[in-house]
Amino acid sequence: MNRIFRRIKTVFWELVCFKLRIVGLVPSHYFRRFCYRCWGIRIGNGSTIHMGASFYYPPKISIGNDTIIGEGVVLDGRDRLIIGNHVDIASEVMVYNAEHDINDESFKAITAPVVIEDYVFIGPRVIILPGVTIKKGAVVAAGAVVTKDVEEFKIVGGVPAKEIADRQNKNPNYKLGRAAWFR
Repeated sequence: MNRIFRRIKTVFWELVCFKLRIVGLVPSHYFRRFCYRCWGIRIGNGSTIHMGASFYYPPKISIGNDTIIGEGVVLDGRDRLIIGNHVDIASEVMVYNAEHDINDESFKAITAPVVIEDYVFIGPRVIILPGVTIKKGAVVAAGAVVTKDVEEFKIVGGVPAKEIADRQNKNPNYKLGRAAWFR
C-alpha cells in the first residue's frame, strides 16, 4: 500500500511540474510568479523567473528578494534549494540537489540541500551539484560545474570549478533592476 501511495504522489508531482513548464512559456512575469507561488515556490519581492524554467518538486524551493533567474533554468526541489537576495542566475543554469549513488547496488537516489547566498552571480550554463553552498558575493563563470562549496567573494570557473580570482567589491549593495518584459 505504501508503494502505491508513493507512486501516486510521484505522478501527481510530475503533472504539477509539467503544468509549471507550460506556465513557464507564458510571457508574463506576474502570471508565472502567481502560478509558481500557488504550487509552493517561495518567491521574494521583486524577484523574477524568466521563461522556460523547469522545476522538480517546487515546495522545497525558496527564492529571496530582488533575484533574477534567467531563461531555461532547472531548479531542483527534491531537497531544499535556497536562493538568497540580489542573486543573478543567467540562462540555462542547472541546480540539482539529487543524484544517483553510482556505488549502490540499487542505484538509489541521494539528496543534499543547495544554498546560494546573497549577491551571487552565476554565469550561463553552469551546473551546480547536490550539497553545494555558494557563499555571499561569489561569482561562478559560464559553463562551470560546481561540485564543492564556493567561499565568499571568490570567482570560480572550469570543470570542476576551481578558484580563479577574488571579487574586488566586498560590500555589494546593488539592486538588479527590472526584468525584461517578454522573457
